[in-house]
Amino acid sequence: MTFDKNLEKSEVRDYFNGTGFDRWKKIYSKSDEINTVQKNIRKGHQKTVDDVISYVRNYPEVKNKTFCDVGCGVGSLAIPLLKLGIKHLQVSDISSEMIKETKKRVNQSGLNQSKIKFVTSDLEQLKGLFDVVICLDVFIHYPQPIAEEMVRHLCDLSKEKIIVSFAPYTPVLAILKNIGKLFPGPSKTTRAYTLKEKGIINAANEKGFSVVKRKLNQAPFYFSKLIEFKKVN
Repeated sequence: MTFDKNLEKSEVRDYFNGTGFDRWKKIYSKSDEINTVQKNIRKGHQKTVDDVISYVRNYPEVKNKTFCDVGCGVGSLAIPLLKLGIKHLQVSDISSEMIKETKKRVNQSGLNQSKIKFVTSDLEQLKGLFDVVICLDVFIHYPQPIAEEMVRHLCDLSKEKIIVSFAPYTPVLAILKNIGKLFPGPSKTTRAYTLKEKGIINAANEKGFSVVKRKLNQAPFYFSKLIEFKKVN
């Protein structure tokens, strides 16, 4: 299958500004108006967020570091980052509706919005330099070569660390995906890609980043490999 980056990007943007926004806003909330599959996705994603927070809270002088949350969604990671006392946070998402929802949830949490910069942008157009760049469950929209390209771009944005998560390729998961059980059609209308971990690691290595931690988080219908990298040269 030929990958048209611009077409794919447009489809993802339209989806997360429309039906996808309503669906995922409910999944990443406390709403009971979701099905069993979506509840398990919520649980799995929360595991990933909790792990990231456990990594970050141990960083030296964490409150003074600059962070970028790429593909922030509805603020599932941004809000707990702000609760750690982080003073400099940029959040970005390809969907303007997701950015609006993040702003709303930050405000509802009683957190200071002056500490956060909101940017509507796709991943490859992001600019800046941050101590820590985090990108969770976004690479599901990219096939392997493009995902590796995006990892290299994230490394260019980071002075110290990047943290990424993605749906890992395994023969078993590939079979499940092909028969439609991993990413059920009714809950997702954009294409979903599983990625080979070695390629993701090699892309970061090329930019002078090495693996610090790796963990697989899973729940029924949620499989995500979380990797923390640090800059070594």
